[in-house]
Amino acid sequence: MKTYIIEIRWAIFFTLMSMIWMILEKIAGLHTIHIDKHAIYTNLVAIPAITIYVLALLDKRNNYYGGVISYKQGFESGLILTILITAISPMSQIVATYLITPEYFPNMIKYVVSKGQMTREDADEYFNLRSYIIQGLTGSFVMGLLTTAIVTFFISRKTMKPVHELN
Repeated sequence: MKTYIIEIRWAIFFTLMSMIWMILEKIAGLHTIHIDKHAIYTNLVAIPAITIYVLALLDKRNNYYGGVISYKQGFESGLILTILITAISPMSQIVATYLITPEYFPNMIKYVVSKGQMTREDADEYFNLRSYIIQGLTGSFVMGLLTTAIVTFFISRKTMKPVHELN
C-alpha cells in the first residue's frame, strides 16, 4: 500500500477535479441554457486531467524514485493511477448524476432530440447513468493509458542532471 500512496493521492485529486469540473459546467449553464455548447467546452477538461497526470508522475519520480525513473517505472505508476481513477469513476458518475447535475440527462435528451441529432429512443439509450458509467470506465482507462504513455516519455530519466544544467 505504501508503494502506491502517491498514485492513491493523485487519483483522489483527479476525482475531486472531475467533480469540480462538473460543478463549473453546471454553473456555466452547459447543462441547461448553454447545453448546445457542452460538447465543445467539456473537452477542455483534458487540460487539468493531463496536468494531474504530469504532476503525479513527477511526484513519483522525484519523491519515490529520487529523481530518476525509467519508462517502465513511470508507465507502471501511470497504469496504477489509471486503474484507480477508472475504479473510482462509477462512484463519481453517480455523485455527478444524482447530486451535482440531475437535470443533465433529461436536458441533453431533450436537446439532441429537438435538433434531430438522435431519435428519442437512441437519446434515452445513450444519455443515462448506466451508459455514462460504461463510457467512463472505458474512456478513463483508454485515455489514462494514452496520457501515461506520452507523459512518461517526457518525464522519464535514467540519471540526474547536473545542477548547472537545471537552470
